[in-house]
Amino acid sequence: MPTYYVTTPIYYVNDEPHLGHMYTTVAADVLARHMRMAGYDVFFLTGVDEHGQKVQQAAEAKGIKPIELADQVVKRYQTLWPRLSISNDDFIRTSSERHRQAVQNIWKRLDRAGAIYKGMYEDWYCVPCETYWTETQLKDADCWQQKICPDCRRSVERVQEESYFFRLSRYQEPLLEHIHSHPEFIAPESRRNEVIRFVEAGLNDLSISRTTFSWGIPVPGDEQHVIYVWIDALTNYISALGYPDERYLHYWPADVHLIGKDILRFHAVYWPCMLMAAGIPLPKRIFAHGWWTVEGEKMSKSKGNALRPADLLDHYDADLLRYFLLREVPFGQDGDFSFDALKQRYNTELANDVGNLLNRSLAMLHKYCDGILHFGQAEEALDRALIADIEGMQRDVDEYMYAQAFHLALERINAAVRHGNRYVEENAPWVLAKLGQTGRLRTVLYHLVEALRLIALQLWPFMPGKAEAMLTQIHNGPVRPAAWHVAREGGWGGLREGHQCAKPSPIFPRMD
Repeated sequence: MPTYYVTTPIYYVNDEPHLGHMYTTVAADVLARHMRMAGYDVFFLTGVDEHGQKVQQAAEAKGIKPIELADQVVKRYQTLWPRLSISNDDFIRTSSERHRQAVQNIWKRLDRAGAIYKGMYEDWYCVPCETYWTETQLKDADCWQQKICPDCRRSVERVQEESYFFRLSRYQEPLLEHIHSHPEFIAPESRRNEVIRFVEAGLNDLSISRTTFSWGIPVPGDEQHVIYVWIDALTNYISALGYPDERYLHYWPADVHLIGKDILRFHAVYWPCMLMAAGIPLPKRIFAHGWWTVEGEKMSKSKGNALRPADLLDHYDADLLRYFLLREVPFGQDGDFSFDALKQRYNTELANDVGNLLNRSLAMLHKYCDGILHFGQAEEALDRALIADIEGMQRDVDEYMYAQAFHLALERINAAVRHGNRYVEENAPWVLAKLGQTGRLRTVLYHLVEALRLIALQLWPFMPGKAEAMLTQIHNGPVRPAAWHVAREGGWGGLREGHQCAKPSPIFPRMD
């Protein structure tokens, strides 16, 4: 069985879950569900990054130990993800023993490869971003006068301490060669171009240890040094698979790392160079999505507009939020979260189109055929066109999912739904019933319900609860889509002659 490995970044524990965390994790879940249904042996990883100076400072501000802060925040994630129907296979914590062993092992591996040396670091450091900056970089970004970070625009601090360094500069040309020879490696294209420009400007060796704080994984053989948090954090992608035991290679290399664009450099520059130095295969793809604003404004605590997923779930169905986040904005671009847009998407595409097609189809089936499906008479051109569109939808959705083009996948599903509603009007089952054309009526109703079954199957990764409710009405009983395989359940004609459907019950009532 082919494998598919999808990851989210591991989230910092110095703050609570926010909309960005929810966005990335939902996207990863949709991919994981789709690939399982496509017949892959899927591993879906998420987790938390617990180490580093900013976590230690956040804990000190609360008067607690860093591990206590981490435990508190971890509970928030582990409570939140089930509410969003997240189906992760593992949840990695960087404070775990399995992770510590993996990080120390990869450090030794880099050291044996001659990729690490000791020196003195003297330059600038952004604690919130855990990022090193040279004076030249700050000047180039017009941040020198204010001494602020080019990424987060918060203060940087002068650091002077003994440090171990990673020979990042050694891998500049091999990395460029890999990016150019693997155009799918970084997506979308704008982010790929951004990374190429950054690498072509020259890579400096990277400071990879700290001595001024203690919350982290000690350097093997020199425990006064703590391993740089990004070396620590990035290793999670293989530590969760069992590295250094070779069983990690069952799923590695990752098929896609889903990340926010703010951490692109760490994933698309530092991580592949580390792996090259360690002799470990590179991930197949790194996809950096955009940021969300709220009602046209940047989210911030001071404005009071930072959306907490837990609060959203108190007012909106999880499936609606999942659908909206991946439908509203092309994955990779920035987007705006608007409650009016949320309502508009729901009423137009889900209530009016999907819900209407399901309700009217099952209602007519019960009105004219006692809820029982019959094959009826021979297919006509309108029937064959609907079948071709539904089968084409399944192929297209699969292609879009491999490209992480979630909005296009949903638009293709919606196009099939619109075709179904047109098919109702073109065939007018109520007229067929009035004219006594029973054979044609039965054919039309069968095609409607079978089309709905396959539409619901494609919607299931996006809206597992709502799609399962649709399938439950169609199958007239409990269903387990998580165990389904498109090769078995995805073909046209899965519903048999004489099958009894349940009476319709609104799944997508209009939102007022």
